[in-house]
Amino acid sequence: LLKFPVVWCSGETVAQLKGIVSQSSYPENAYKAIDGNRDGNYFGTTTYGSCTHTATEQNPWWRLDLQDEYKITSITITNRGDCCSERINGAEIRIGNSLINEGNDNPRVAVISSIPAGKYQKFAFKDIMYGRYVNVIIPGKNRILTLCEVQVIGSRRSGEG
Repeated sequence: LLKFPVVWCSGETVAQLKGIVSQSSYPENAYKAIDGNRDGNYFGTTTYGSCTHTATEQNPWWRLDLQDEYKITSITITNRGDCCSERINGAEIRIGNSLINEGNDNPRVAVISSIPAGKYQKFAFKDIMYGRYVNVIIPGKNRILTLCEVQVIGSRRSGEG
């Protein structure tokens, strides 16, 4: 597991936290989905760009551990722009407190039907979601998950009055 900074916003409050990211394969690049860079070019100009990438596998997933329970109001996901934008179609966003099945059994809060190449989509939740883990999983065989940015907006639940 890798630790990298994540910026969280709640109203006008901005705090710097540590998030722990992991994914089903190639864990060394999982952090690229929370590096603050929405560039959709996987290959980039130097080394590899700012996107995660799993192997071709069954049910590939990516997970962010917020290290505490949060009230999550929205999640914005940026899709790959240089090719293969259809790979994200059918991905599920799951939020919860369980690590059963790597967190992929937590409640499904959204399904990504499609996001245009290099663009992003915001998923705002009518019902406020609570959880420590944010997962993105694509169910099915021979799938590849690529995420260029995942932005989670919320506030620490323990801070509620």
